Amino acid sequence: MIESLLPASVHSAEVFGDVRPDHVFPEEEALVAKAVPKRRREFATVRACAREALGRLGVPAAPILPGVRGAPGWPAGVVGSMTHCDGYRAAAVASDRECAAVGVDAEPHGPLPEGVLEAVSIPPERSRIDRLAAGHPAVRWDRLLFSAKESVYKAWFPMTRRPLGFEDADIDFDPLRGRFTARLLVPGHTLSDGRRVEGFTGRWLAGPDIVITAIALGAPGAA
Repeated sequence: MIESLLPASVHSAEVFGDVRPDHVFPEEEALVAKAVPKRRREFATVRACAREALGRLGVPAAPILPGVRGAPGWPAGVVGSMTHCDGYRAAAVASDRECAAVGVDAEPHGPLPEGVLEAVSIPPERSRIDRLAAGHPAVRWDRLLFSAKESVYKAWFPMTRRPLGFEDADIDFDPLRGRFTARLLVPGHTLSDGRRVEGFTGRWLAGPDIVITAIALGAPGAA
């Protein structure tokens, strides 16, 4: 599923459920040694996805440890993102010569808990969500909005090392083309080629059980 949302320069892997990884690095195992079994399984499985994606990129297997604010610590020269929700794990990676940032997120395709939408959105977004829900009721637009916000953060923070709140991006969905735009409401970021990042464009997919959003921002000088 996730591959369909990403350009060819981004390599991905996904699993529906959990697998027994061939190898878990001791440094990774130590991080979840005291966690409940469910957490340990999803932690190991999403890293198995990440190593499969890295292999497709031609990068040897290595520990993937959380860094500042939990962002994955990718091997040198790699940008990427990981996600997991009930029944689904995925990772996407790219060379930093091809992409400046990658952000992916998956969520269960069901309504957000009461009060969450108000906490993660701004009034213009909620107005648009209401209109989308009236015209396209098969999609849980509130949950899709949450996922898109997560993808934006996952693309933004590793690139800038600057925090971004839910209220700091205004997201608008194209319900027919499966795309979305995220306009930043904070000062943007300047890439090495002088290009100014004032927002992101991404793609989305809504399946029976999960929704997925993905962002891939081209690197300076990339075709």
